[in-house]
Amino acid sequence: MKGSTYRRCYCRDPETGKPLGTSCPKRSSRKHGTYSIRQELPNHDDGTRRAFNRAGYETLKAAQADLDHIRALLSIPDAGDPEGISLIAEMLEEVADDKSPLPDVEETRRRLNSGQELIGRLTVAEWLDRWLASKRVRKSSVTRYETDIRVHLKPHLGRRRLDRLRVTHLTDMFTAISDANAEIEEQNAQRRAAVDELATVPWKGAEHRARRKAMKAAIDAMPAFRRTTGAATRQRIRGTLRAALNDAMAQQIITFNPAAHVELDPVRKPKALVWTDERVARWEVTGEKPSPVMVWTPEQTGAFLDHVADDRLYAMWHLIALRGLRRGEACGQMWSETDLERHVITVTAQLVQDGWEIEESDPKTDSGFRPVALDDDTVGVLKQHRKRQRAEREEWASGWVDTGLVFTQEDGSWLHPGKITDRFERLVASSGLPPIRLHDLRHGAATLMLAAGVDVKIVSETLGHSDTRITRDIYQSVFPEVAKDAAEAAAGLVPIQRKAKSEKAAKGKKGRKKKGKQEKKARKNGKAEDT
Repeated sequence: MKGSTYRRCYCRDPETGKPLGTSCPKRSSRKHGTYSIRQELPNHDDGTRRAFNRAGYETLKAAQADLDHIRALLSIPDAGDPEGISLIAEMLEEVADDKSPLPDVEETRRRLNSGQELIGRLTVAEWLDRWLASKRVRKSSVTRYETDIRVHLKPHLGRRRLDRLRVTHLTDMFTAISDANAEIEEQNAQRRAAVDELATVPWKGAEHRARRKAMKAAIDAMPAFRRTTGAATRQRIRGTLRAALNDAMAQQIITFNPAAHVELDPVRKPKALVWTDERVARWEVTGEKPSPVMVWTPEQTGAFLDHVADDRLYAMWHLIALRGLRRGEACGQMWSETDLERHVITVTAQLVQDGWEIEESDPKTDSGFRPVALDDDTVGVLKQHRKRQRAEREEWASGWVDTGLVFTQEDGSWLHPGKITDRFERLVASSGLPPIRLHDLRHGAATLMLAAGVDVKIVSETLGHSDTRITRDIYQSVFPEVAKDAAEAAAGLVPIQRKAKSEKAAKGKKGRKKKGKQEKKARKNGKAEDT
């Protein structure tokens, strides 16, 4: 097939505006004008001709290099492969129309041999939709992926071609998210200030009522309170995109995953703190928690369990507080996996919340499948709970829903994990104790075990962690008295001479003081005898 390079002048007649072409007086100069290329392509299926045309080359060498590149692409398919020849021709025709760079020869060869599209027409949005539809994971995980894609990934990246996605595009997306956070915080602050000011306006009086009405209208016109996209959510968004692009790489649609190389601020998980007397006193004054994750002392945990002793779900609070089950694991615990004679339960399922819907699923991780040993007191509590549940079953008769679960509603149906959290918060508020989250009962159970000297590996297995490092990092916030004992034990191992001399001097001073008292008492007794 024919191909050629040629030089073209783009000068125009200043009066008519028409191209001068060969009549341009500067055409004789080699430096005037630019070079163009033209390469004949295989005809269309209907026999019509087509060609690759491109202009704007500064030098003949650059024009000839692209012409050679095009010929190398055309030579990829064998002469007896009309389908391959047609695909290459269509690719070059599209590249010419889009004015996009010529594709790499070896990459084009690989794509053609593996049956992939030669031109990456697939957009990020199209691939994310395809990837999400192929996921075979639990519903709550799919919902999380869908939210990340719908709220963040599609609006920022959806229109970009998948094979042209770069790290800079992702950096721009996360910068835009940070900028949106700043705007949301400012709008929330303005609305909060307006609401606080409205609360100070009296209800009575025509003037006050008019002012309140105007202020309410102004507040309604403001953007509603919104949550910002925190560091943990940004990490999750990147994780979703990274997983989707990894699958695209596995299918050889792309060769580079930019999500694996974008840098984000690290997520700093809050450390658990114990509700000491000083922290409780400050909370009573300010109403502020020292940390998002707070743990009750053993005395506070006991006070709570005493407070909820008559609650219908007392056994659940007891089990979570002492054995550290997750909320979903407690809601999904089966009687068939609860062996009270052998003092053990086996965690094999959980109830998870997807939006407001509930579904049964496997434990959170493989390590979540685990036996949990029970103490005598917990076994007794569960036996009492079983008696109560049997009485409820008799009362409901044919209306009883036989789910086989340990903790249920009055009719035997599933408990809603979200409602369990709400119920716990109400019970904590009525107890007068400093606030903790339901999940913090699990933190407390872990801390109790560690404070009691239980080996960290056993604690990790009881909690269902895959690694003891997770247990150490999250839960080892021991109580102050235990930490002090550890500090004293460690300090006692160091033979400091200054400390020994100080202790010896203190003993000597104490001995001299005692001897002085004895002598004084003897003198007093001698005077009494003389008298």
